[in-house]
Amino acid sequence: MSKISDDNSGASVVSGQLGQTIQRLRKAYNLSLGELSAQSGVAKSIISSIERNETNPTLSTIWRLSQALDTTIDKVLAETDDDPFIEHVLPKAIPVLTSEDGKCTLAIVGWLKTVDWVQWYDFVAEPGGVLESEGHQRGAVENLSVLDGELEVEVDGEVRRARAGETLRYRADREHFVRNIGTIPARATMVLIVQASVMG
Repeated sequence: MSKISDDNSGASVVSGQLGQTIQRLRKAYNLSLGELSAQSGVAKSIISSIERNETNPTLSTIWRLSQALDTTIDKVLAETDDDPFIEHVLPKAIPVLTSEDGKCTLAIVGWLKTVDWVQWYDFVAEPGGVLESEGHQRGAVENLSVLDGELEVEVDGEVRRARAGETLRYRADREHFVRNIGTIPARATMVLIVQASVMG
């Protein structure tokens, strides 16, 4: 969703099943670590560490591996089908994205199994922080409900601002920016409806 740097200070994913899933898919395709490295562009040593659950890879790393393994991020991160109906997720198990400037974070609090149609996040931005996002699927709509501080959204040169208690709703199928224009940290709930166009 966001433009992130591909280092361990970026989007960290904490999942006990992640390494096993990557290894299972790699072996299903009869790929060696070296072959998967060549196809994904991810270093062999990093893939090995991921499979042993010794590192929390960035979301962009998982994306490259999922592309090489002909699957999707949500399937790589998905829970098993026998999970309990009531799921208690601890903070350390919530994937977090960090913006390129290091001043914004997106905690993926939404259910990973619903990412194909709705995603929601806990968004926090330090003063001056900017989250730059690529356009999502055609017809996507994002809803930003400000809880603290003041945020500004820009889409196609159009700019709107919202304070605590206010919501901005905007097209997200084109490049868009969310900025903290205030002097204090801002926080918001961000909900992306991936296929909003089919609801109207």
